[in-house]
Amino acid sequence: MSTQDVLKNASTLASYNVLLQVMFRVLTFLLNAFTLRFVSKELIGVVNVRLTLLYSTLVFLSREAFRRACLSGVSGTNHSWRQVINLLWLTLPLGVLWAALLVCVWLWLLEVPDPLTVPYYGPAVVLFALSGVQELLAEPLWVLAQAHMFVRLKVVAESLAMIAKCSMTVVLVVFACEWGLYIFSAAHLVYTGFLVLCYAVYFIRFLGSQEAAKKGFPLHRVGDLLPCRADGEPLVDWTLARLTWSFFKQSFLKQILTEGERYVMTFLNVLSFGDQGVYDIVNNLGSMVARFIFLPIEESFYIFFAKVLERGRDVKSQKQEDVAIAAEVLECLLKLVLVVGLIISVFGYAYSYLALDIYGGSLLSSGAGPTLLRCYSCYVLLLAVNGVTECFVFAAMSQKEVDRYNLVMLALSLSFLFLSYMLTWWAGGVGFILANCLNMGLRILHSLLYIRRYFQSSQWKPLRGLLPSPLLLLALAVSAVVTALSEGVFCCDSGWLLRLVHIAVGAACLLGVFVAVLLTETQLIQFVRTQLMPQYRKKHT
Repeated sequence: MSTQDVLKNASTLASYNVLLQVMFRVLTFLLNAFTLRFVSKELIGVVNVRLTLLYSTLVFLSREAFRRACLSGVSGTNHSWRQVINLLWLTLPLGVLWAALLVCVWLWLLEVPDPLTVPYYGPAVVLFALSGVQELLAEPLWVLAQAHMFVRLKVVAESLAMIAKCSMTVVLVVFACEWGLYIFSAAHLVYTGFLVLCYAVYFIRFLGSQEAAKKGFPLHRVGDLLPCRADGEPLVDWTLARLTWSFFKQSFLKQILTEGERYVMTFLNVLSFGDQGVYDIVNNLGSMVARFIFLPIEESFYIFFAKVLERGRDVKSQKQEDVAIAAEVLECLLKLVLVVGLIISVFGYAYSYLALDIYGGSLLSSGAGPTLLRCYSCYVLLLAVNGVTECFVFAAMSQKEVDRYNLVMLALSLSFLFLSYMLTWWAGGVGFILANCLNMGLRILHSLLYIRRYFQSSQWKPLRGLLPSPLLLLALAVSAVVTALSEGVFCCDSGWLLRLVHIAVGAACLLGVFVAVLLTETQLIQFVRTQLMPQYRKKHT
């Protein structure tokens, strides 16, 4: 597969992933707004913080290292898919071990919620762990689909699973609200079950078909999806296994950084379950754009960089055409996420109170909610830049560099936990966001230094993507001042008419920012149109 084909497929994957994440976030957004009217904020806090942390910790530590190593390793020609499949099946016993350990911790070491306010906590812990193990059954199929760019499979599978989860949650919340945590446990089991079922049905139908033969798919029958030893080959590829171990050590630290505030809330009890619920709702609302735009781009273009660049080799010893394309894509991605992040930061300040008041009423708009969302709007900018820089760095690093970076991650993890604990006692929920900003800034600095060293002996300067045009900066500055004044004058206690005026002012400012982007960021516009918009790309391929 040529570099241009890899870029095309990665761009298609990113586009579909963005659409998928938009649907997920919208459904989750509406589901949270709906359940707020039926269940207590304490129950939402336990589900969205503690139980979701159990699930995310289990699946992340069980599969993330395998995903990164296998997707990176199979881009070469020296790895057997038979050995890759065998290695990927190790995620299942690893997941069972993590599930047993985490269930013991969640049941016997952590504070148990009041059963009158949050009923059925114990069974819910077991069921959430079971859902994580159930999802790992599809891990070899997921990696196969990602490596061969089966983009529609992921969209269909996760869409059906999310629709089933939301439907069951709504029905049970309305008709069986007294079930408490059983509602969300059952819905999560349905979600992971649908994922596994969709992937299994697809590959059962696909393997051995004419379409598979036409594509040159490396597996030919359903039995090839199960672990077994091939004649004359070791059970697993030990090079990939060592790379997996390196990524595993890194993934443990990355999980602490990613979910650090939830670990602090869960293990140190710095916020009540009700306050955790409010913080998590604000966190989900603030991270919507980050999750449905930045995360899919990071996941998809990590695959692109891993396939185009040769891990651990410098720029001069690689194909210059591939390096040129990688540098151009990196520059455009940096410019894209920077522009989106700046827009969110500017407009998030003036519209946080209004958004929370519309979404959850006085439950969210009173107290610290608006301040949390304003701070999170600034944090989104750092999230955006870090996602792109790290996806490039992790794709280009050698195994030794990954091991060295693990030490950096360890230091960042320890400092983050300490800062989170101290800043939360000082500033409440805002302290979590401040600690995240400091650590994200350090991670960005490390990645920028690596990228600068990587390209310093070449003619390409992809970090120019972090320099927006002066006209765009001016438009953003004017928008920040105008929308802040508009909030003070029109919002938000004088009725809906003045609220609509405030919204119209923001829309006019946002239009001005878009015009500035169209006039000055022509390379970015061309990249978005040709690589991230499927309909336009098909027309011009």
